[in-house]
Amino acid sequence: MFPTLRLAWHDVLLLILGYVFLDWVSYIHPLYGLNITPWSPAAALGLVYVLRYGPRAALALGVAILIADAWVRHLPAALPLWFGISALLTAGYWAIAAILRRRLAGTALFMDLRGLLEWVAIVAVGTLLNSIAFVSALSFARLIPGGAWIDALVRYWVGDCVGIIVCMPVFWMLLDERGRAKLRAVCTTWRMALYLLVTLISLWVAFGIGAQANYKYFYVLFLPIVWTAARDGLTGAVLGATMVQLGIIGSVQLLGFPALTVLEIQTLMVVLALLGFFIGIVVDERQRVSAELRQTLRLAAAGEMAGALAHEINQPLTALSAYGAACEQLLARGDTGERLRDAVQRMVAESHRAADVVRRLRDFFRTGATQLEPVALRELLSAATGLFAEKAKQQDIVLHSGDVPECTLLADRLQIEVVLRNLLSNAFDAVADEPRGKRSVTLSAHMESQKLVCIRVEDSGAGVPAELAAHLFEAFHSSKASGLGLGLTISRAIAEAHGGSLVAEAADHGIFKLFLPVEGTRSTITTQGADHAA
Repeated sequence: MFPTLRLAWHDVLLLILGYVFLDWVSYIHPLYGLNITPWSPAAALGLVYVLRYGPRAALALGVAILIADAWVRHLPAALPLWFGISALLTAGYWAIAAILRRRLAGTALFMDLRGLLEWVAIVAVGTLLNSIAFVSALSFARLIPGGAWIDALVRYWVGDCVGIIVCMPVFWMLLDERGRAKLRAVCTTWRMALYLLVTLISLWVAFGIGAQANYKYFYVLFLPIVWTAARDGLTGAVLGATMVQLGIIGSVQLLGFPALTVLEIQTLMVVLALLGFFIGIVVDERQRVSAELRQTLRLAAAGEMAGALAHEINQPLTALSAYGAACEQLLARGDTGERLRDAVQRMVAESHRAADVVRRLRDFFRTGATQLEPVALRELLSAATGLFAEKAKQQDIVLHSGDVPECTLLADRLQIEVVLRNLLSNAFDAVADEPRGKRSVTLSAHMESQKLVCIRVEDSGAGVPAELAAHLFEAFHSSKASGLGLGLTISRAIAEAHGGSLVAEAADHGIFKLFLPVEGTRSTITTQGADHAA
C-alpha cells in the first residue's frame, strides 16, 4: 500500500490551478463542446494527487473538475446535472487510484517491469470503465446524439488513457522529492540540450518533411525517446516522452490536423511512450544490478584482503610492542634523554604505518581505489611463498620458488598480495587430491617484454579443462563446492586495475599467468635456496 501523505492547503491549490490550466491547454478538437479531447493530461495530474494524498485529494479533484468545466466550457449543462457528472468522474479516478494503491507498492510504480505492466493494465481498464460511465451519463442527459455514443467513448477513452500513461510518470516525479532530484540531475547536464535538439529535428522530419509523404516518417519520433531511455534510464524516458508529446500537440495545432488524425497520432504516442518506459526500466535495472555486483565484489574481497592486512599490519604492531618494551626499560633505568625520544618517535612512525594500512583497506572497500607504490618483485614473491611455507609442510606439498627478474613494480602491495594469495591457495587446493610425492606448486616470474613481467603459478594438479576455462573468471562461477566464485573475478579486476591481466592456460596441469607492468628492469637473477619442501 502507498503511504497516504498529508494534504496541505497549498497542495489543494496547486491541484486545482494545475488541473484547470492543463484542461485549458489540452482543450483541442473538443467533441460537441465537451471535455472529450484527444489528450487529457489533467486527468493524469488528478490521479497522481489522489494516489499520493488519498480521499481528501479526491474531493479537491472534484472541485477542480467543476471549476475547469465552468471556466473552460462554461458548464455545458445545468449545474446540478454537471455536479453529478463531475462526481461520477471523480469517483472513477478515485477507484483507479485505490486499485493502484492496493496492487502496487509505492516503490514499484513505474520502477520495474511488473509494476509498469500492472499500472498500464489498471489505467487502460479503469479509464475504459470510467469512459463508459461518463459517456453514458452524457448520452442520458442528451448532451451527445444517440448515434455518437461509440465515437464519443473511443475519443474520450483514448484521450484519457494517453494523457495518463504519457503524463502521469512526469507528474509523479515532479511531486516526489527523489523524482525531482533525478529530473534535475538530467536536466542540468549538457545532454538535455542534445535531447531537445534531437526531438526538434525528429518533429521536423515527421511533420515537416513527412507532411509531403503522407506522414510516413512518423517512426523517427522513436529516436529521441529510445535515446533518452538508453542514456538516462526511466528518467530519460519520461523526459523524452514528455518532450515528444508536447511537440506532437504543438505540431498538430500549428498544422491544423483533423480530430481523427490527431486521435491516430495519440494512439501511436502511447506505443512510443511505453517502449521508452520499457527500455528505461531495463537500463535502470541493469545499472542497479551492476552496482550491486560491484559492491558484492568489494565485500567479497574483504576476506581476501583480511589475510593481506593481517600480514601487513603484523610488522608495525610487532615493532610497536618492541619499542614500548624498550621505553619501559629506559624509564626503569632513568634514561629520559635522546634514546627514549628516538624510541617514542619510532613508535609514532609505526602507528602511522599501521593506520595507513587500515586506511588503504577502507578506501578499497568503499571505492575500489588503489594506492600505487614501488614494490620489489623479489620481495613480493618471497613474502607470498613465506605465507604458504608452513601450510606446504603440513600438506606434504613441495613449494618451489623459481627464477625471478630483479625489477620493481608500481603497484598496490596489499592488492597484489591478494591476487598471489588467491592463486597459491587455488594451486594448493588443486594438488590436495594428488598422491604424496606428486604434490608441487611453483611460483616463478620472467620478463614477457621490456615493460611487462609475467608471474607464473603452476601446480601438479589436473589443470583447467577447456570447457571451464571460458567461464573461469566469471563472477559466481566456481568449481569448488564451498566456493563463491569470486576469487578469480576479484583477482582479474585487480590485475586490470594495475594495467595488467590474469589468464589461465588449458593444460594437463594448472598454469596461471599474472601480467603486470614494471617500473624499472635490471638483470635477471635466480633465487637460491628458496625451495620449501615437505
